[in-house]
Amino acid sequence: MFGMIGIVVTFAMVFGGYILAGGKLGVILHSLPFEMMMIGGAAVGSFLLSNETAVIKQALGGIGRSLKGPRWHESDVQDVLCLLFQLLRIARASPVELEEHIEKPESSSIFQAYPRILADEHVVTLIADTLRSASLNYDDPYQVADFA
Repeated sequence: MFGMIGIVVTFAMVFGGYILAGGKLGVILHSLPFEMMMIGGAAVGSFLLSNETAVIKQALGGIGRSLKGPRWHESDVQDVLCLLFQLLRIARASPVELEEHIEKPESSSIFQAYPRILADEHVVTLIADTLRSASLNYDDPYQVADFA
């Protein structure tokens, strides 16, 4: 969404500035296809010439992702905070009970309440590993070494 807004703002500023400076928009509109072909073609050609195929594919994928919008929304952030609150509340009350949730998150009733979070393996691993390391007994250096 912001990608499209950025394109609109860019064109509005460029053409608006040209008109405010006293330029005639008709001249721009008449030469626009040819100017875009020259400037855009030179930019695309230079990009293709100076990059490997893998970089070009990643760039095209990145453009698609930027136009698609963010992966996570405000409701997802709220869900993560609610999940963490529930897990930390259990950790304070009964650390042994917390272990059941962080060792097997896919079967945890708390994680199952947030299916979008549970579907992202990286987020689940980050939460579980962080809580696991926080529950370690740091007085025993061998236990910390085994975890790392």
